[in-house]
Amino acid sequence: QVQLVESGGGLVQAGGSLRLSCAASGRVFSSRPMGWYRQAPGKQRELVARISTGSDTNYADSVKGRFTISRGNAKNTVYLQMNSLKPEDTAVYYCTLQSGSSDYWGQGTQVTVSS
Repeated sequence: QVQLVESGGGLVQAGGSLRLSCAASGRVFSSRPMGWYRQAPGKQRELVARISTGSDTNYADSVKGRFTISRGNAKNTVYLQMNSLKPEDTAVYYCTLQSGSSDYWGQGTQVTVSS
């Protein structure tokens, strides 16, 4: 089993920054693709950013140029640096890890951006 723990969410004013962290533990023995999704109230969960085992990245158009996904030095640790935050970025942010045919999810961390 794999566990993902996110941290770093909170309340910030528009234009501010936050950094989310996610650490995986359990039965993960090598670097895996990881990513961040978000879900706003009344909306479907959407991809924000993902990073491959080779550290290739891709982003949702809505966050390009503002958000950066990166890996930490510890195996299967990933960060999401969020700059120039907008009220529409308000959502619960989920970390995900892909291992074989399984996708694992964290419990989510709330990000609220006030106008």
